[in-house]
Amino acid sequence: MSSVARFSAALIVATVAAQTAVLAQGLEVRRYNPSEWTKGRFSEVVTVNGPGKTIYLAGIGAEDEHGAAGASAPILHPGNPYEQCRYAYDKIKRLLAAYGASLADAVKQVVYVTDVRFQADVAKCRREAYGDGPIPANTFLVISALAIPGMLLEIDVTAVVSK
Repeated sequence: MSSVARFSAALIVATVAAQTAVLAQGLEVRRYNPSEWTKGRFSEVVTVNGPGKTIYLAGIGAEDEHGAAGASAPILHPGNPYEQCRYAYDKIKRLLAAYGASLADAVKQVVYVTDVRFQADVAKCRREAYGDGPIPANTFLVISALAIPGMLLEIDVTAVVSK
């Protein structure tokens, strides 16, 4: 075996050992559903605690989080992408705060819209939501429809905080 191959093999073993050591320290995964209507459908928030905490927010939109369990939530601000976006960011801020984070801790977000013409409204809304804070890595996708009729957009957010 060449010295390059031995070095590569040693590097792979060291990397796997380091990853195993982190896992051996224990990661705690918790799933939450603050909105009644999502219970049993999907996790709205997932936190991963280890050396730090990672928070994953599932597609947050203008669905009324106080909707009845088992029923599709009504969509607020029908036909208005800007107001739906503002409501979504309000919910995102509240959810992050409930789990010890803020938008400043967001490291990645994915915005899904049903019409590319909403891009300007969403960009304006995002600038307002983040203010002077850092804006995370961002992906903007145009899709044909979202899970609930009337939803014009939804936003996935991943945040990382130290313990």
